Amino acid sequence: MAAPKRGRSASAQSKPWRSLALILIAIVALTGGMFASGHNTPRLGIDLAGGTSITLRAVAQPGEASSINKTNMDTAVDIMNRRVNGLGVSEAEVQTQGSKNIIVNIPKGTNSEEARQQVGTTAKLYFRPVLATEASTGAATASPSPSASGSTSSSPSSSPSSKASASSSKTGSATPTATATSQGRAASDALKADTTSSASPSASASASATPSANSSAAATAAAAKLEAQYTALDCSKKSVQNSAGKNAKAEDATVACGQVSGVWYKYVLGPAAVDGTDVKKAAAVLNTTTAAGWQVTMDFTGKGGDKFAKVTGELAKNTAPQNEFGIVLDGQVVSSPSVASSITGGSAEISGSFTQEEAQSLANMLSYGALPLTFKTDSVTTVTAALGGEQLHAGLIAGAIGLALVVIYLLIFYRGLSVIAIPSLLVSAILTYVIMALLGPGIGFALNLPAVCGAIVAIGITADSFIVFFERIRDEIREGRSLRPSVERAWPRARRTILVSDFVSFLAAAVLFIVTVGKVQGFAFTLGLTTVLDVVVVFLFTKPLMTILARRKFFADGHKFSGIDPKALGAKPPLRRTRRPSAPVDPKEA
Repeated sequence: MAAPKRGRSASAQSKPWRSLALILIAIVALTGGMFASGHNTPRLGIDLAGGTSITLRAVAQPGEASSINKTNMDTAVDIMNRRVNGLGVSEAEVQTQGSKNIIVNIPKGTNSEEARQQVGTTAKLYFRPVLATEASTGAATASPSPSASGSTSSSPSSSPSSKASASSSKTGSATPTATATSQGRAASDALKADTTSSASPSASASASATPSANSSAAATAAAAKLEAQYTALDCSKKSVQNSAGKNAKAEDATVACGQVSGVWYKYVLGPAAVDGTDVKKAAAVLNTTTAAGWQVTMDFTGKGGDKFAKVTGELAKNTAPQNEFGIVLDGQVVSSPSVASSITGGSAEISGSFTQEEAQSLANMLSYGALPLTFKTDSVTTVTAALGGEQLHAGLIAGAIGLALVVIYLLIFYRGLSVIAIPSLLVSAILTYVIMALLGPGIGFALNLPAVCGAIVAIGITADSFIVFFERIRDEIREGRSLRPSVERAWPRARRTILVSDFVSFLAAAVLFIVTVGKVQGFAFTLGLTTVLDVVVVFLFTKPLMTILARRKFFADGHKFSGIDPKALGAKPPLRRTRRPSAPVDPKEA
């Protein structure tokens, strides 16, 4: 009888426990990580948990067909994601669909009409003078800000003398400022002066018809109201961070929140001096000539440059923090650069301790504070939680029926071999569940109904791998070999077939994931994931377990219920080595 080849295959045959121990350790580690993370169940998609799905389609303006490109679509997704999460929505999904559509999935508990208005409308970007600021804890501090500089030429100036020393709204060092009491008094005085001069344009426009005493009283009342809002403002609360100053009019002073080095600050801001539409373009650049590092350059329109020169000239006369202007997007301060002199020429640069990512983020906000594209709402679909629960229930029933049919098939046709196949299916199911639960908080994976379908299809793919291996073993037994050498001879052939089959399935899933969008991607992702896990389970669990059981008498002797009974399979007589007959002896020679 032919013995199995020595070497690597023999080593694997003699130590199958190593593979079993490896996959069991992986299961324990992943399960422990799942419970430690606090996410014990897969995150459900909108079709199972319920919520609102909004489909927006990009519409090109006349002569701007080329504006609908991947860069603008990605920027729009970033802005929309910021807006929808500003509603206090957790786990909202914003993703592109094709080349022109954006899908916004918002879980239950959110006003769909408000969300629809937030994601599709044009954002407001303003440059407002900073009147006062302090950390939201109440302790007075400087308004940490990058420095702004400019030149009369079209390119930004890099003259060190034109820059004020301050820190970035993302990183940097804060400079000293007044005490809380004096800063509050300064804020109050600034508010009164600012409100009297510019916060009530309607009053000044009708000065001839309205007594000045009434106008002064209205301004004082407005300043007192704003000061009270500033005192009560607590930007450490998430609900306040995105709502403070969000609905403020451009001509009114307001309060707002902004984050600096992980600390939230509250601001008092004057009326908007420059509108976001006055910014022609902005870019993140690396200044290699000085130690400034990454900077953000801005180019203004003609009118925007004039307005920017005027406001920076006025701010330069003040001391910190009233020499800063707040860049306010959707009511939130995203940066507050300080200035040392009037910036003319229609261009400027913001420098600070920026990383490349931070500089690019600020440049995108300046360039696309208003959405870079115009969107039209194609559909708004509401999925109730009850409907989602019914779909999930139906999907689980379908999966249970499919699994039961596979088990019945294995018990009928493979009998004892089902002792290997059923635990392998169980291991594959456990790995799939645990990984899905971990991928929810990890990469935002959500289990939707198509993903459940993909998991059901995976049951058949996994069963196919077992069947290929078992049939190869049976073929070897039919040739007259015993079980142990049959397992080792069948494995290389079955392995090749399994790898090719799974590669084709994975390739189909990958192509489907790339060319499709939305919920269909959930099907493709689950199909690809389970296909990879099928290879892992077959190599590290099914094959080693088969090797171990082949040494047991029940299987080795071919019991009639083992599924590999030589008589039932119609096996040939056992292969035996025969000696070559010796040459006949010549009688004469004898």
